[in-house]
Amino acid sequence: MMLRNVRKVNVPEIVAPAPLDAKPNAAADKNPVDVVLGALLVALIGFGVVAVYSASQVYATTQFHDPQFFLKRQAAYAVAALVLMFGISHVDYHRLYKLTYPVLVGVGILLLMCVVGFGHSGGGAARWLSVGPVHIQPAEMAKLSLVTWLAYSLSKKAEKVKSFAVGFLPHMIVAGLYMLLCMKQPDFGSAVVLLLLTFTLLFVAGARVGYIMGAFMIGVPLAVAAVRFKAYRYERYLAWMDMEAHKQDLAYQPFQAVMSFGSGGPWGLGLGRGLQTLYLPEAHTDFIAAIIGEEFGFVGILCLCLAFLALVARGVRTALRAPDDYGSYLAFGISTMFGVQALVNLCVALSIFPTKGLTLPFISFGGSSLLVNAAAAGILLNISRHAQQKGDYEEEKADPSQKAENAAPEAEEDPAMGDVFGDAQIADVGTSEPATS
Repeated sequence: MMLRNVRKVNVPEIVAPAPLDAKPNAAADKNPVDVVLGALLVALIGFGVVAVYSASQVYATTQFHDPQFFLKRQAAYAVAALVLMFGISHVDYHRLYKLTYPVLVGVGILLLMCVVGFGHSGGGAARWLSVGPVHIQPAEMAKLSLVTWLAYSLSKKAEKVKSFAVGFLPHMIVAGLYMLLCMKQPDFGSAVVLLLLTFTLLFVAGARVGYIMGAFMIGVPLAVAAVRFKAYRYERYLAWMDMEAHKQDLAYQPFQAVMSFGSGGPWGLGLGRGLQTLYLPEAHTDFIAAIIGEEFGFVGILCLCLAFLALVARGVRTALRAPDDYGSYLAFGISTMFGVQALVNLCVALSIFPTKGLTLPFISFGGSSLLVNAAAAGILLNISRHAQQKGDYEEEKADPSQKAENAAPEAEEDPAMGDVFGDAQIADVGTSEPATS
């Protein structure tokens, strides 16, 4: 596994060598998924249904005269998400190879349609495409689409990823096009997430850190300009800087969110007993964490943060144990996607960051976000089926016949060399070419 900027400790004890051009493996697809990872995902989706119901009762009653209006929809989305997630977990992730470019281009077309006038407006942004009663948000698809393409491209380029013209520039151009289409909707938050996903996967794949830092140094002034010279963004920024003075206008939503966290105290008021649902607009979407903070308190928010931290940790564990670079990059990208969105959403709800239109993965109300995240989770679960376990490697070491069959001739002559590094694919973590006789 060629993770050139990620130093792996005790590689021989964690993962067995595997060829870089790994193919679909029918036998591996029969293996169980990572149980802890699967349980975390199911728990988050289930908790999301409960949280949406609690946060939306008042709004649903006043607007639709049905307190269960959003509950019914989120429950339907959750069932569909679970079916999709476990269905995709049975599809070998290598089969995504052939879908990479069709999905990349298709999602790009959907983003373009939002920009040129086909988008359905909401909250001042044309981020949705209406297909009958169904609203699709292409920006959510763009995140997973970009991750799958980056994993595909970076795994094929191998050492060429260190080249500026081959390994760095093309990836930044594609990511830049996606970001530009998001900015035109406008969707500043999704554009930032796309950039962070690109930087993360380039770093993991071994792109030169200097190139990444240079792009970051160029990107920061551009981001500042995008805020400063766009009136509504700059006004929102000024309101965030002085929420007390703007608590009745531009800072009303973040101010009420902070009040929610404060009124929750250490243990919360109890499920369904929160009062900020009367005052916090759209509490069941981007600011659902504030209602969770009020009803479950500091302990509840801490548990939620730990759940997302465990989700990312299990995803990274899956990436480090994947049998090939493609699976590793996919798992790293999907884990980063979950972690970055959760971090930004929680920081916005706590008013650490200015308001951004990013959902809390698996928790916030919305079909597009939930289903896309479920599809990404299904891919991650499938990679965990293929992951090389430490016990598998130790068993291979303990089997003399298998060891003799796989060992190189030089390893038989030199016991010091015949321990574990039986395949040259581990060369990227510090081995040299075997000595010739």
